[in-house]
Amino acid sequence: MSKLVKDSAHHSNKTSRRTGPGPVSPGRLAAYHHLTRIEEESSYASVLLAGEKRLSERDRALAYELTMGVLRRQLFLDRLIAHYAARDPERLDPEVRRILRLGLYQLRFLTRIPASATVNDAVKLVRFARVRSADRFVNAVLRRATREPNYDVLNAIEDPVERVAVETSHPRWLLERWMNCFGLEHASAFAHANNETPRVSFRLTGSESENNKTLERLHANAAIVPSAVVKNAWRIEGAMSLLRQLAQEGRLYVQDEASQLVSQILDPKPGDLVLDLCAAPGSKTTHLASLAADQATVVAGDLHDHRIRLVKRAARLQEIDSVRCVVLDGHSLPFSDAPFNRVLVDAPCSGTGTLRRNPEIRWRISPADIEDLSERQKQLLHNAARAVKPGGRLVYSTCSVETEENEVVVEDFLERNSNFSRLRPQVATALLTPSEAVRTWPHEQQTDGFFIAAFEREG
Repeated sequence: MSKLVKDSAHHSNKTSRRTGPGPVSPGRLAAYHHLTRIEEESSYASVLLAGEKRLSERDRALAYELTMGVLRRQLFLDRLIAHYAARDPERLDPEVRRILRLGLYQLRFLTRIPASATVNDAVKLVRFARVRSADRFVNAVLRRATREPNYDVLNAIEDPVERVAVETSHPRWLLERWMNCFGLEHASAFAHANNETPRVSFRLTGSESENNKTLERLHANAAIVPSAVVKNAWRIEGAMSLLRQLAQEGRLYVQDEASQLVSQILDPKPGDLVLDLCAAPGSKTTHLASLAADQATVVAGDLHDHRIRLVKRAARLQEIDSVRCVVLDGHSLPFSDAPFNRVLVDAPCSGTGTLRRNPEIRWRISPADIEDLSERQKQLLHNAARAVKPGGRLVYSTCSVETEENEVVVEDFLERNSNFSRLRPQVATALLTPSEAVRTWPHEQQTDGFFIAAFEREG
């Protein structure tokens, strides 16, 4: 039987027998299941939430808000638990800790939900989770929170780094890395932005007349504006059901603006032979094909067959014919030297530029992970260089903000490949770094945090 506290063993085994919990709000129940799988199975919130088909629109929205909110505010919520429960959250059962996080998130950040509903459903979740012996404990903790709604966990924190870490719920070591690289003010703004809901952006995938009809439908139901970051992209607020429908019909593709910028910097032309080395799930592959009017040959490679199937599905949905998929290992390419006009290395990375969408990443990665990824990225980019024709273009991109995965990789590449030179991307000056790479930020461009560097092979 699961214990309420790891160092307490006095609960009776009778409490492990499941009893009828009564109806729990479907949205809260879904959020609890998602948080359990994220913690116990290392699942990703974005994947779980995207696959949630059974809920009503209202419950789906609540499940999204609760799941993402708890992950984004986890450290802050744990400090609240420590105060209201007078116990170390790490010594509570995982089930109880998750339920308290859910309850306290609602009490602190979703004030339109009645406190009584929050507390009652939390107690029901305790019984559902088969830790019925903890129902009085959870009830007492949350009731205390309703009596002390203005308790400020930051008041007693004097260390400015620790204060920002708790306020924004980021591991201290990660925040210190950003402060060392970008300064306290920039790192703090970035960390705060990581807890905001990202804007939704998309690109159109049909003919000009089809795209005009799609835009008319969207304009009639939502607020949409052209992107200020990348050409032919749009931002949208509202009408999410319609947006999902149009995406499922292949009329548009939901994709962050910075992600779209990668393909535009590679700039494929009709007739080109293009390699997308780490292609799944197909966002950039299909965009590359579209930018070349479906008249290039885009070779999409990835390490696993099940990921290649995602690329094929994306191409099929958008009615793209120019994509050719192949299972390959980027560390050992199966091509003869220099056949490609354009090569993209959108490298596997830590994903620290996507913490708004994937907040669980901040609790999983370690400094060792970043160092390991950097070494792999160096080798991927070095190997990809062999596939680029003289006069051809190579683009390296990540959705990480870590310098070890970006500038350090680029410097290593140029030292090892003297026949390549930097290429200045044709983007707004504000996006360029001193080394003429591109960086985007959630708190500046309201996009994911991307790094993009372009190179040209000598002719």
